[in-house]
Amino acid sequence: MPPNFVGVTGLPRAGSTLLCQLLAQHPEIKCEGHSSPLCNTLLGIRRMISDDQFMLSQLDSSFDSSYAHLTSAMQGFLRGWNADCKEKAVVDKNRAWLHAIELLLHIEPEAKLVVCLRELGQVYGSIEARHQKTILLDFIDHLADFDRMGRADMLFAKDKIIGAPLISLHAVPDLPKHVQDRLFFVRFEDLMAQPAACMSHLYAWLGLSPFEIDPNKIEKGIQESDSHYHMKYLHKQSGKITVPKKHDIPPRIQAQIEAAYGWYYQMYYPKKSS
Repeated sequence: MPPNFVGVTGLPRAGSTLLCQLLAQHPEIKCEGHSSPLCNTLLGIRRMISDDQFMLSQLDSSFDSSYAHLTSAMQGFLRGWNADCKEKAVVDKNRAWLHAIELLLHIEPEAKLVVCLRELGQVYGSIEARHQKTILLDFIDHLADFDRMGRADMLFAKDKIIGAPLISLHAVPDLPKHVQDRLFFVRFEDLMAQPAACMSHLYAWLGLSPFEIDPNKIEKGIQESDSHYHMKYLHKQSGKITVPKKHDIPPRIQAQIEAAYGWYYQMYYPKKSS
């Protein structure tokens, strides 16, 4: 049987690197830890096949069989990607999985997603703090020339690194219940405060044997290519869990974030709104 498929997705700077380190500790999980192009590849196949005139002509004459071929081919591609996995579950990390959840479940109905969350001001603050440490380098989408407020606006734009996953998170209540049931949300703050309890609940939700992590002894995985992101989104790995210092956010920027994304706080941080 193929391994159970587990996608790690969600917001940037929300603990996905650490989460993958912790998932990899479990003996029944294979988790390489770095971001994977699998999701992007499946989305690319869909775009390509949808514009292929020969495939479209096949759908005209024999839709059911041609669509079945396409389904089995994409299932084969997904499962073949991790064909060497001997463990019970395999973890694939990509922020686009939440956007592609219905496509994923169409070809792998038992797949599950772990969605990483964090207070939005701290997400922005983490990126801005890293920018200040690498200020001689521009962002890949050229944000360095903006002032702090303008940079915040751009980071939260619908096609940018914070804004794009926020759109997917906003759409979660509109998903059918059976799709929502495949999602497990991990708040960064909870993972920092109670890592052993968070991971115990997550392992149980994934249907794995009980396993207790040691927050002070975590193995490091494969390092991501941070130069690809101009060193702005560092995927730092540590041998133990250390709660990061809270970022100081300009009050005007924090207020604008909370006003624009009140729905996020109501859905995922209800105490924040009270």
